[in-house]
Amino acid sequence: MTELIPAPRSVVVGSGEVRLTAHSQLHAGDGTEGAGHWLRTVLRQATGLPLHEGRGPGAAAGDGIGLALDPGLGPEEYRLVSDRGGVRVSGGSAAGVFQGAQTLRQLLGPDAFRRAPVRRDRVWAVPHVTIEDAPRFRWRGLMLDVARHFMPKDGVLRSIDLMAAHKLNVLHLHLTDDQGWRIEIQRYPKLTEVGSWRARTKVGHRASPLWDDKPHGGYYTQDDIREIVAYAAERHISVVPEIDVPGHSQAAIAAYPELGNSDVVDTASLTVWDTWGINPNVLAPTDDTLRFYEGVLEEVLDLFPADAGPFSPYVHIGGDECPKEQWRASDTAQKQIGNLGLADEDALQAWFIGHFDSWLAARGRRLIGWDEILEGGLAPGAAVSSWRGYAGGVTAARAGHDVVMCPEQQVYLDHRQDAGPDEPVPIGYVRTLEDVYRFEPVPAELTPEESARVLGTQANVWTEVMEDQGRVDYQTFPRLAAFAEVAWSDLPAPADRDFAGFERRMAAHYRRLDALGVGYRPPTGPLPWQRRPGVLGRPIDGPPPNR
Repeated sequence: MTELIPAPRSVVVGSGEVRLTAHSQLHAGDGTEGAGHWLRTVLRQATGLPLHEGRGPGAAAGDGIGLALDPGLGPEEYRLVSDRGGVRVSGGSAAGVFQGAQTLRQLLGPDAFRRAPVRRDRVWAVPHVTIEDAPRFRWRGLMLDVARHFMPKDGVLRSIDLMAAHKLNVLHLHLTDDQGWRIEIQRYPKLTEVGSWRARTKVGHRASPLWDDKPHGGYYTQDDIREIVAYAAERHISVVPEIDVPGHSQAAIAAYPELGNSDVVDTASLTVWDTWGINPNVLAPTDDTLRFYEGVLEEVLDLFPADAGPFSPYVHIGGDECPKEQWRASDTAQKQIGNLGLADEDALQAWFIGHFDSWLAARGRRLIGWDEILEGGLAPGAAVSSWRGYAGGVTAARAGHDVVMCPEQQVYLDHRQDAGPDEPVPIGYVRTLEDVYRFEPVPAELTPEESARVLGTQANVWTEVMEDQGRVDYQTFPRLAAFAEVAWSDLPAPADRDFAGFERRMAAHYRRLDALGVGYRPPTGPLPWQRRPGVLGRPIDGPPPNR
């Protein structure tokens, strides 16, 4: 039962076990009540044991569980001790206790991840063990793209639970793009009335001849968003919203044509985009556009409060893949460049991004964007998501900016997992479970001072070719388990990592994923119903560039 993922810093195994019974109690000390409520809820469901509230620290004696804060531990550090005195989990904060509670659940075996008991005569036991553990990185993220294919609210809540089970703590929610606007903005109702659905959808890569002619759409009401944020906060996960500007904005322009470059194209004729790729229809770089998105962000800030987690002050504004052709052809854009005394269109985008950096900072928030925001000069307070390899992160860290490392060639989980012909809708480079396990987030060329700018790392799940939960499961797992260990555990250099040992621990972890109902890719390859024969992808041969 000690095949834990992610791997703890220290595990010392004893010779006995603590058996939980109908008489076992669970006591959550001051400051740990949230972790106690979560642990009691999931264990009652899985075991059928009542786990009544114990009184005082002595409640763990013998066969009970005790949770407590320990000011001598770091913020997410925890210590789990199981011995003749019961099971005791202590953490440097409520988040640390919660991470220890996740480890305790793993120690109880795969059936502890079920929602109801499967065997009433089951013996529930925690091996005698002492575990000391703490995360390597503060930001351990998952980017979930709900704009290309909408994920209903229950699917997002499920994703949060899966993140928590792997000790991830940042959900980057990609809410807007050319193919859909997924968040209710009461000031601008057409964003969801018009922008949240498309008439049809390209099936596979954009070169595919196949179409799904069924309309696709959906959005989260403001109360849905509040529920998602609160649910995540209870699990010590910060939700970082992404509102994409100035590119990837055709859904917004379809709803409000005045946002586009109407002196260049007929923006009134645009609809929500039904295919994939880089879209030429970008926002007009005008003061009116800025005022519109300030109105959007005012509501976003209310829905995503800054005190909901350590990274809740961050707001992601995209900034990637913004073609400049329309700006070059637009008299309005060119006049704006002249009025502002800017050098070119790259500087115009930097002005656009810089405006929202200042606007957010004035409200106690921090802007984060994709590494294209480096072009034309980066706003002083901005952080960078380095996706086009490592280079953007290196540049940003050397310039004194915080960085989240999420290089496409390494941790984009929409990329294919194998080169075999049965791999469904193969996109990008082959990134196996072992490849992800050997991913190193901190570029070797950074100095220790520059490396301290790396907040952490993030795996990204883009959903152009993931039409439902089953496809998201297949692409995300089991690789997210490997990524979680990279983000949490203090691993050796990539070449020295014990992948064979990780595979051995994964044998137990697959059973946990089975209990959770995750449709992961089996080690032997896709199951028949996971294949997508005849659907064109975009595979790239050879090893990915490591730069």
